Amino acid sequence: MILSIEATYDSEKIAKAVFAAIGPDNEGYVESTLDGKKIRFEIRAESVGALRNTADDLLACLGTAEAAAGLAIRADDPETD
Repeated sequence: MILSIEATYDSEKIAKAVFAAIGPDNEGYVESTLDGKKIRFEIRAESVGALRNTADDLLACLGTAEAAAGLAIRADDPETD
């Protein structure tokens, strides 16, 4: 079974930050590729339950990485002071 998920961001800078943050967490479970402002994830599993658990974990990590990337980018941006 294969599940594909795609996330598109407002800038390549945000996409790169999120991609870098989630890479170590998903190694061996999720194949991810960065293409400009998009990150594509491909999950492979033997059962629906395993696929769902991996997708749930990915989405949780993704949400945390997005929040952290947003904070880091705002802190670096002089226009947001």
